[in-house]
Formats: sequence, C-alpha cells, structure tokens
Amino acid sequence: MINRILLTILAITLQQICIAQPVVVKLWPNGAPQSKAEPNYKEQLVEQLNKKTWFAVTDPELYIYNLKTDTTPKTAVIICPGDNYQKLLFTTEGEDVAKWFNEHGIAAFVLKYRLPSDSIMEDKSIGPLQDAQEAIRIVRRHAKEWNINPKKIGIMGFSAGGHLAATLSTHYNNVVYPLTDTIRARPDFTILIYPMITVKNDATYQQAAYYLLGTKPDIRQALFFSGETQVNKNVAPTFIVHSVNDKVVFVDNSIAYFNALKKNSIAVEMHIYPTGGHGYGLATLGESEKSWPQACLNWLNYVFLKEKNNDKTK
Repeated sequence: MINRILLTILAITLQQICIAQPVVVKLWPNGAPQSKAEPNYKEQLVEQLNKKTWFAVTDPELYIYNLKTDTTPKTAVIICPGDNYQKLLFTTEGEDVAKWFNEHGIAAFVLKYRLPSDSIMEDKSIGPLQDAQEAIRIVRRHAKEWNINPKKIGIMGFSAGGHLAATLSTHYNNVVYPLTDTIRARPDFTILIYPMITVKNDATYQQAAYYLLGTKPDIRQALFFSGETQVNKNVAPTFIVHSVNDKVVFVDNSIAYFNALKKNSIAVEMHIYPTGGHGYGLATLGESEKSWPQACLNWLNYVFLKEKNNDKTK
C-alpha cells in the first residue's frame, strides 16, 4: 500500500517536472530567412519577480509543453506572448498559459518570435510572420512524433502577439520565406486575447504599429497588416476576448475583426468584459474577465465536437 502511494506521488512529481521544464526547439537552425548580422544587437532575457521577459530576440524558438498522458493525439495551441512588438511577456502571456492548457489535456507551444527590427531583418514587418508560419509547420511536421492531431493545431496571441496571430490567420498562404516542403501553415483555430488588429485608424496601438511598419507605412502595407480588411472565407474559427476599459488597445480592434469574421460566415465567439483593462493574461485575480479561460475551453470543446458531428453526417 505504501509503495503504491509512493509511486503515485512520484508519478505526479514527474508530471509536474515535465510541465515545468519544456523542451526547446529552434525555428531556424541554419539562420532565419532574410536576416542580417548585427553584432551590437543582442538578445536579452530579464527575470524579475519570477517573471521572464525577452528583448531583442535574434534566435526564435518554440518552448514545448506537451505531456503524453494518453495515446490519443491531442489538440495543440501555439502561444504568441505580446507587449508592443518590443518585448515578450514570456511568463504571464506564455508559460503560465501553456501550463494551464496542459492541465486541461491540451499540448501547448510558447513561441519566442523575433521582434521587428531593421538592424537584423531585411524587411522587419515580415519577420514575426515568418516565425509564426514556421512554428505551425514545425508542429505539424512533428505531429506524429509529439502525439498531436495535425488537424487541431491553433494559434493564440495576446496584445501585439494577438496581432501576429491574426496576421497568420489571414496570411498563412503568403509565401514569406523559401519553403522546403508542402506542410501547410493554416491554423485550425485562432484565440485572440485583447489583440491589436488594425494599423490604419485611431483604434491602433500606435507605438506597436510604428515598431512593426515604421513612421510612414504605405496604404498597401497598412491594409495588409490590418486584419479586419484581410478576412476571407477560409479563416479558421476564432475566439476573441477584450475589455471595454482597455486603454492600451481599444476594444474597437476586436469588434472590427468580429464583424469581418461574421461578414465572411466564419465561426466566431467574442467575450467583451467591462473590467480588466489590458495585459491580464489568465486573469486569475481579475473581476468579470477572469471567466475567459473557462469560456475558451468551452468554445474549443464546442468547435471540435461540432466538427466531429458534422463528419458523422457526411
């Protein structure tokens, strides 16, 4: 009896260790496409109060949180942390979220993506999209090995990371780097948490738009990176969260994207909360907004249950 208890404790401990220590995979082992060398531009990880923040990313990576708890291929989500396209809030909008997904049987991958910079990129506006496309392709490429369902791989983003997730969702077919195989980059679902969507009007998070596109983007660039103008009927089902009192990225961003999705008959669910402001991550200490994680789980279950039922009727 004692031995059984000890084995159970050991199994739980090992599971917790697996969650706490992700496997890290480089996106571009041979160097990122269309990159430039700049010795003075140095990647930096800052840790304060048990929270990690990445600056000046030069070596994009996927942090894999994937517990093989059973033999059934799992749903997977790639998480894009945000903060202004100038840093990545890697703990509150990345690792914490990945561990939470793991607790609910969902594999998670936190994307440490390159931040727009003329110093290391030939075209800084495309760098983050290159990393997001390749992240999806890497997970799909290794789906069997990692026990992932290749038809249930989604993208998730917070704030500026939400802009990247929406950009991938609408531009997954754009060839932004030389391809070596036919693995698709389309996400099967999209989760956007207080996302920046547009770069062409007063709802824009102006500072983030500047870092991505510079001071004077032409109209073609502005339209390309304004998600609400790029939605088509092939965009994946989408879940959106925003707060009315967000003074950093106005709720108008999410409303505009919701309307574009609705116009194109895309399955979309949006939760707008009166409280929260901006940057609350899982909102464990929040008010009305703290219900969004459970709502997200319910939505994921609904989307894939509905898909399964539709398959049965074909």
